[in-house]
Amino acid sequence: MKRILLDTNAYVALLTGDQTVLDVLAAADRVLMSAIVLGELHAGFKGGTRERANRELLEEFLRRPTVLSIDVTAATAEVFGVVKHQLKTAGSPIPINDVWIAAQAIETGSWLVTYDRHFERVAGLLLWDALPGT
Repeated sequence: MKRILLDTNAYVALLTGDQTVLDVLAAADRVLMSAIVLGELHAGFKGGTRERANRELLEEFLRRPTVLSIDVTAATAEVFGVVKHQLKTAGSPIPINDVWIAAQAIETGSWLVTYDRHFERVAGLLLWDALPGT
């Protein structure tokens, strides 16, 4: 896996020392952090008791030379439309933020590192092989 995009739960797993996530990070040339994931993390920080410490850990992580924060673009929006339509047509929607995250992974050709199995419903998405049950 050359390029990965971390989902929110994978970043949280990283903080807890999840060896599988640590291994995939070590093997990646580039780690992408979606603006959507960053938003979910900041929302979680606000609801917790360690907001400042969690923000500092995230800022430190984002300063790593292999980590790149990515924004939503017009190209992302186009992929989003295709993915959302495909899921609706199949009758298998997923949370809207996850449609955006999937769209960014597809747009950038990145492997999505996540523990959410519902991403398996997204056609064309590269998913890491450490999902439970795979």
